[in-house]
Amino acid sequence: MSRIGKNPIEVKAGVTVAIQGQDVTVKGKLGELAYRLPDGISASLENGVLTVARASDAREHKAFHGLARALVQNMVVGVSTGYAKTLDIEGVGFKAEAKGSSIFLSLGFANAKEYKIPQGAKVTIQNQGLRILVESIDKQLVGRVAADIRSYYPAEPYKGKGIRYTDEKVRRKEGKTVA
Repeated sequence: MSRIGKNPIEVKAGVTVAIQGQDVTVKGKLGELAYRLPDGISASLENGVLTVARASDAREHKAFHGLARALVQNMVVGVSTGYAKTLDIEGVGFKAEAKGSSIFLSLGFANAKEYKIPQGAKVTIQNQGLRILVESIDKQLVGRVAADIRSYYPAEPYKGKGIRYTDEKVRRKEGKTVA
């Protein structure tokens, strides 16, 4: 049995879950998310507890059991509290600016890098352009947007310049020494 898949999901007050066949829809104070369960996986809601079950012990059903449960759990948490990731920009002259539905990253290149913010994500610039806050109700979207922004200039180990997650530790290297 899947260790993750067998755990029940607590549905908090203010969150409504609708199950129609393979489709699971979760509504909360922050918004609404929907997910289609894979074949062989079913969900049931009883007394505020959501459980995900599999049809058989087939390899494919075992593989999707824990995944489906985790994705539904992320939806329930997302519509009630939301998700956020924070990125820090380090480097002389490095900064971010928000203009309309995109952000411009000045990262030492000849031109500023433009990143268009996808639908459903909220990106705010803080600390005079040195901190980027990515928020959404969709955990996968938050992770993808943060990773895409970070990919323009990941923190490098010699000077520490670049974009990093706030909780990320960058191992510093010594560099060349002159004899």
